[in-house]
Amino acid sequence: MLNERTSELLAGLRTDLGQRQIGDGMARLDELWSGLSSMPGHLDPHNPDSAALLCYVAQWVDAGWRDVDIVQNGLGAFPKGRRSGVRLTDYVHILMAEGMVWVNEERVDRALENFSRVLSIRQEITDPQLVSLAHFWSARCHRKNGEYDAALTHTSEGYKFAMEAEMKPMAAAMQVAESWLLFQKGRTRDALKLLSEADAVLSQTDDYITRGNIQSSYGRMYRREGRYDLGIRHFAVAIEEYTKRDPEHRNLARTLANMGYVERLMALQHRKRIDADAAQRRRSEPDLRRDYELLRGRALAHLDRAAEIYRIHSNHRGAGTVCVNRGHLHLDNGDLLRADDEARAAYTLGEEKKDYILMARARLLECMVENTKLEEEIEDPAWIAHLALNAATEAVDLSMHTENRRLQARALIWHGLTICNTSGGSDSAASPGNLDSARELCERAAALLKNEVQDHIWEDLQVLKNRVVGGGNPDARLQAWSQGVVGDRSFQQLTEDFADLVIPKVWEHEGRKVARVARKLAISPKKVRRVLARLGLHGAA
Repeated sequence: MLNERTSELLAGLRTDLGQRQIGDGMARLDELWSGLSSMPGHLDPHNPDSAALLCYVAQWVDAGWRDVDIVQNGLGAFPKGRRSGVRLTDYVHILMAEGMVWVNEERVDRALENFSRVLSIRQEITDPQLVSLAHFWSARCHRKNGEYDAALTHTSEGYKFAMEAEMKPMAAAMQVAESWLLFQKGRTRDALKLLSEADAVLSQTDDYITRGNIQSSYGRMYRREGRYDLGIRHFAVAIEEYTKRDPEHRNLARTLANMGYVERLMALQHRKRIDADAAQRRRSEPDLRRDYELLRGRALAHLDRAAEIYRIHSNHRGAGTVCVNRGHLHLDNGDLLRADDEARAAYTLGEEKKDYILMARARLLECMVENTKLEEEIEDPAWIAHLALNAATEAVDLSMHTENRRLQARALIWHGLTICNTSGGSDSAASPGNLDSARELCERAAALLKNEVQDHIWEDLQVLKNRVVGGGNPDARLQAWSQGVVGDRSFQQLTEDFADLVIPKVWEHEGRKVARVARKLAISPKKVRRVLARLGLHGAA
């Protein structure tokens, strides 16, 4: 029975978890659970080690052993009405186990309350490994909410306590999470350094899930840089690693979804080449069209497989991500009805869990669908413009509940593009007020994407810049300014707007020579380059 073996089992599980000896830990649990019908009947709440055992069983379930139902059943031995009388250490372990269940159910805010309670009394906890786990789980909750600063703080603390417990492999697993957070904050070099250090440690273990996370992180980083083939290669290795532990692990589904996303971007590149010019089309369109359809087919197949796995785990964020990615594929192919259906399904999934990231992505997709209807003059233009603006505004509001800079930038860009599309945009009929609003959104997005690679989001930003700066009617803008119609822009902002109008024109007249522009306008070459870079002309300069 458990009462006779918990101390020995618990010590082994703690060590195996800290050293990431996953196979050994799972073998211990399998040996114990063989022949036991369910946990509650064998977990004695009066046994001094039972609560700690439940906590560590929860950690092992997260590592890939069996199902979360085992932890839920185990919590039945510690009903909430009877917890007031348990020891403080037992109470902490119960909170940890319950928090893990809530994370699995995507009830992130409730889970975070548990982990915060644990950390509020960490001075009373003598086990650094347990404190490390509490920080790690807190970081996961904040990351799911898009709260990257708080997540980074907790991950760093988790690493520190894991090292204090002399469990370097466990600390390495936390470095993997920290590296992704650094990457989200634009610190790619630091992220890659941490990822490499963690990989060196964990490659000596059988922690296939975390090893898969490392490869998946590499894939997403290379995807961001536009190195799609390399990203696909790392995603394939990640899938191999996850499959060694569980062919239906939820992280495997996430990687499949990422793979489908990259394949969609690759398909878009092929379509751009097909549309490049008539002569090129005649020579290569059949081959490019075949490759385009092949990539789309692979993307849809990977998304379908991801959806199956997410359905098993009842994972809303994952299922919603699949809907969004699938919706973009339909939008790319002109199937607006199916794209809109996927956007609404994703929003519903996000709304059920108050998932701001997923809801913002869904509204962004909906906004793009409505803008396409406007361009193709489908349905009532006034009503479609209303829907597009509503979706764009809500996407911005939702994204601001997170610290996801790229999501915020993308929402701002599409809000600006929607304003242009619904108000005449680059036509002379566009009102200065509308252009000012779109221009402000453009500037905010550009600040968020500063130092980012020139990917598909950056390309959308250049389209918006051309609409609000390079495009438009300069005479109309100058006339509006001369009449005092400046919106809420400061004199400094108006000066920058004027520079954005004049410098590119002079640059063209002077043979695209920065030095000539600087001499002609009596300004520094640095100022010229800064303006050209802001307008997306830096590469040409």
